Amino acid sequence: MTPGFIFATGIENSIPTIRNGTHRVDEMEKCGHYRHWRTDFDLVQELGINFLRYGPPLHSTFLGPDRHDWSFADETFCELERRDIVPIVDLCHFGVPDWMGNFQNPDFPELFAAYARAFAHRFPWVQLYTPVNEMFICAVFSALYGWWNEQLQSDRAFVTALKHLVKANVLAMKCILQERPDALFIQSESSEYFHAENPAAIRPAELANARRFLSLDLNYGRRVDSEMYEYLMDNGMTRDEYRFFMKNNLKHHCIMGNDYYMTNEHLVSDDGTTRASGEIFGYAVITRQYHERYRLPVMHTETNLMQGTNGDEAVTWLRKQWANVLRVRNDGVPIVGFTWYSLTDQVDWDSALREDNGHVNPLGLYDLDRRIRPVGEAYRKLIQDWGQVLPTQSVCLQVPVVMPSEHGHDWARRQRAQAYVTRKADTSAPHNTE
Repeated sequence: MTPGFIFATGIENSIPTIRNGTHRVDEMEKCGHYRHWRTDFDLVQELGINFLRYGPPLHSTFLGPDRHDWSFADETFCELERRDIVPIVDLCHFGVPDWMGNFQNPDFPELFAAYARAFAHRFPWVQLYTPVNEMFICAVFSALYGWWNEQLQSDRAFVTALKHLVKANVLAMKCILQERPDALFIQSESSEYFHAENPAAIRPAELANARRFLSLDLNYGRRVDSEMYEYLMDNGMTRDEYRFFMKNNLKHHCIMGNDYYMTNEHLVSDDGTTRASGEIFGYAVITRQYHERYRLPVMHTETNLMQGTNGDEAVTWLRKQWANVLRVRNDGVPIVGFTWYSLTDQVDWDSALREDNGHVNPLGLYDLDRRIRPVGEAYRKLIQDWGQVLPTQSVCLQVPVVMPSEHGHDWARRQRAQAYVTRKADTSAPHNTE
């Protein structure tokens, strides 16, 4: 059984399209993972990390309805199982296969849920999932800012993308639970805050701060406030679609994973336009806002900062984020994990993947030659120091995490059997919404 605190990293499988859908940005390809995946798994273990945010590339794995190419997933997940590394499986990261179009496609939720079921059936030892990564950010960048995929810029397109993304996530959770009844879902969602630049900007900032919760409100079956309800209805969501989210509350299977970067806080002008504000409140303050809303265990699922000219900028940011994690925990929030994202440097993050410039961003624990960066050394030391302290003091998960090597143990089988009984009873009981 896993220790009480989850130290993780990730290998990003982003696949958005740009240039009106004609060009795909495959971050695994850009970062060399397809060539160096065995070395990358070596690096994960070299750091003393047992948990990895990871998933197969959706566009080259999901070839059509009931058509899959599992060749790369079979190789990589077999190796993860052999090494006893726990994957937090990221099934959809910012894009869909060409044959599916984009997030305006109303067929996407059901098609994706079937894919999630197929994956869970093929890899029954996998327990932890992030079915759809950063649903809010994906909808904003694809359908409100016009950066990726459908490249639209309207509230109606945003609501359409959002309802499809969240429905896909909910249906995928349901399908995975049918295959693995003790599955746990670690949502990875951006934790945002919008600051009014002046008194005239208070109103648009309030609206932006209400809108930031929409993906998780719908995902967790929490009633949105009246203004956001009108916003959803005015922009194409039907009452039946809204009721679907209220009736499919699976939050008791979930950990609220939230991401925090220097760019997560924004200044709002009186005309509603926004720009980055830099860190003002910080992770601890914003995370408490999210926890007070959803009352779920929390995991810090993404952060990073570029290694700058001084060479210690990323290390300083790591220490700051870890101090915020401890502050959240000491304030009574059940925080169960922390992630530096990603394992290696990223490519074209500086343009939010909107441009294919091949620009390497020094954000990783290792560079793209797989040489450890100072932040990698610091993270390894942090894990060594705190990994011995936190397990005995951490909040226990309601459903224990099963290591890959423990999947066949009697206690793990009993856990799955009990989860199946509980799940059957839960699906037959009426659902309450908050």
